[in-house]
Amino acid sequence: MLECVPNFSEGRNPEIVRAIADTIEQTPELLLLGWESDPDHNRSVMTFAGPPNAVVEAAVRGAGKAAQLIDLSAHQGVHPRVGAADVIPFVPLGESAMEDAVKAAHQAGEEIWRRYGIPVYFYEHAARSVGRKRLEKVRRKEFDGAPPDVGNLIEHPKAGASMVGARGFLIAYNVQLATRDAAVAQAIARKIRESSGGFPHVKAMGLYLASRDCAQVSMNLTNFEQTPLDRVWETIAAEARNHGTEATAGEIIGFIPRRAFEMAPEFFRRAENFSESRILEARIAELLRSK
Repeated sequence: MLECVPNFSEGRNPEIVRAIADTIEQTPELLLLGWESDPDHNRSVMTFAGPPNAVVEAAVRGAGKAAQLIDLSAHQGVHPRVGAADVIPFVPLGESAMEDAVKAAHQAGEEIWRRYGIPVYFYEHAARSVGRKRLEKVRRKEFDGAPPDVGNLIEHPKAGASMVGARGFLIAYNVQLATRDAAVAQAIARKIRESSGGFPHVKAMGLYLASRDCAQVSMNLTNFEQTPLDRVWETIAAEARNHGTEATAGEIIGFIPRRAFEMAPEFFRRAENFSESRILEARIAELLRSK
């Protein structure tokens, strides 16, 4: 099995999000585990799993529906993005190997271009050049200045481009602060992220969320086994106090591996939306029982 966790640049129109989800879910042999939308990020994250061929087909269909319904030239949101189907990562599950995820990513990228004329840039394990291994080096306003890996144009006029990758588990986890000041969240993000001397395998940015009227530290935890998650929370809380505010609640985006929960249960229980069904293996078992 493979997992795919595409991020689509729409988090405010539930009809568009539902249409993309329906297109994915209608793929034979596929399990759509769930999705969630954020109006401030203006972004939706969907998670699905199944045999490689089914997962590739669902990802391609989802990218096509997003291109049909989303006009990136009119898009606004606090999260960086370059495409309607912005990032499409494939993740090996169970006995699958990273090579299986890489193969799926390359197949999906070729099909997205062939069917919809959307250029594709490969990243992380699927990268075809060293400079494209890190997503943030490619996903910028002018891309990285080089031609895409698939396609003969830099970006589609309405759908932009898709970043298609293969990677291990990534845990998306946000922390809300009891302040409106985005500068505080940005200072905390600099303190904890690896690129500025913080914790290993932590990417972070600080944002203001208009819909919640608060600042947020938004994190991607790219290797939970090598990151002291409880210390990450403690540092965020301590830095918040140093700035005269508090860390009020966590938030999980998508699903977490059972192993991650077992290693740091209190970290995940601090998320206001945590439940047993947020554990990937539990959610898959739940859906299989209902079939």
